[in-house]
Amino acid sequence: MLHTLSSVSSLLGGLSLLMLGSGALTTLLGLRMGDAGFGPQTTGFVMSAYFFGLVIGPIYAHKLISTIGHIRAFTALGSVLSAAALAHPFYIDPWFWGGLRFVQGFCLVGMYMCTESWLNEKSTNEIRGQVFALYQVTVYLFQGVSQFLLNIPDPTGYGLFILTSVLASLSVVPVALTRVSPPELPDPVKLNLRQLYAISPTGMIGCMAAGALIGAVYGMGPSFAQQAGLDVVQTTRFMGVVIVGGLILQWPFGKLSDIIDRRLVILAIAVGTLLICLFIMNKTAANGMGLLALGALYGGVAFALYPICVAYTNDYARSDELVPVSAGLLIAFGLGAAIGPIAASRFMVEFGARGLFLFCSYIAIALVIFIGWRMALRPNTLAVADQGDFKPMSRTTAVISELDPRQNEDNSSD
Repeated sequence: MLHTLSSVSSLLGGLSLLMLGSGALTTLLGLRMGDAGFGPQTTGFVMSAYFFGLVIGPIYAHKLISTIGHIRAFTALGSVLSAAALAHPFYIDPWFWGGLRFVQGFCLVGMYMCTESWLNEKSTNEIRGQVFALYQVTVYLFQGVSQFLLNIPDPTGYGLFILTSVLASLSVVPVALTRVSPPELPDPVKLNLRQLYAISPTGMIGCMAAGALIGAVYGMGPSFAQQAGLDVVQTTRFMGVVIVGGLILQWPFGKLSDIIDRRLVILAIAVGTLLICLFIMNKTAANGMGLLALGALYGGVAFALYPICVAYTNDYARSDELVPVSAGLLIAFGLGAAIGPIAASRFMVEFGARGLFLFCSYIAIALVIFIGWRMALRPNTLAVADQGDFKPMSRTTAVISELDPRQNEDNSSD
C-alpha cells in the first residue's frame, strides 16, 4: 500500500486540491445566489448548467487532449477553471453565472480524464484495485471536506472565490511536474443510450434516477438550507455530511448486492430514500443534529444507487463493453443530474424548502414502480454466483473504468 501511495501521491494530491476548490465553489454559489435574491428556479437553471458541461465535455475534451497532450490540456483546462471561479463576483447575473458553471463542468470533466489517464499509466495489475479504491476515497472525502472552507470569514465577498480559484490553479502543479511518459487516451466510446437500455433497462434508469437525486441536492441543497433557516456554518455541515455519508455507506450496500439479487438492493435503496425524504421534508435549523443525521443517511443511501446500478449493468455486459457501458451510464446520470436542479427548483417555488425533498421522494417512488415492473416482467435474474464483484464508483468519466479490476474478469452476457 505504501508503494501504491508513493506512485500516485502527486496525482491524488492534485485531485484533492481540485475537489477542495470545485466542491466548495458549488455550495458557495448556492449561498450567494440566495443572498443576491435569485429565486429557486433561477438557481436551479444556473446549477444545472454545470451538469450539462459534464455531459458534453468528454466529447470535446477528448479531442483537445488528443491534439495537444495531457499536460498541456490539463494546465489549460485548470487555468480556465480557475479564471471562471474568480469571475463570479465581477458580474452578478444568472446568465453569466450559468455560462461560468457550464465552463466549469466542461473543464472539470476534461481534468478528470487527464488525471484518470495518468493513474492508468502508473498502475500495474498488482495495484490496480488499490489505486481504484484510493481514487474513489479521494473524490468523495475532499468534496466533503471542501464544504467547511466556507466557514472562513469573508468580509469582502471576494475572498472565498479567490480561494477556490487558487486551489484550482494549484491542482495543476502535480500533474505538470509528473515525469512519466504521456499515457494513451482510450478511443471515444460509441455505445448509445438505446444500446445501453437494451443491455440493462434497470441499470440505465437507475443511474438516471441517481443523477436526479444527487444533482438536485448538490444544486439546491444550499437553497434548502437557507430557506430552512440554517446559517452558513450549519449549511456547510449539512452539505458536508451528505457528501461524506455517500462515501461511508456505498460499501455495505455494495457487498449486500453481491450476495442477493441486486435489484432487491436497488429497490431497498429507493424505498429508503423515500422514507428519508419524508422525514427530512419539514426539518429546520431547530432540528440540529437530527437534520445532520438525516442528511448523512440521505447521502449514504442515494449515493449508493449509482455504483450498484453500474454493477448490475456490468453483470449483463461483456468485459470488452465495460468502458462504453460506463460512459453510457455516466451520460444517463448526467442527464438526470442536469434535470434534477431545474425540476427541484420548481417544487421549491410551490412548496418552499420542503419542495426539494418532495421532488426527491417522487423520483424514489418512480424508481420503486419501475423496478417492481422490471422484476415482474423478468422474475429470474443472474445467479448470485454469476454476478461480478461490487466496486465503489465515482461519477467522473469512463476513463477511470480502465482501472476497474473487473476489466480482467469475464462478465456474463445477457
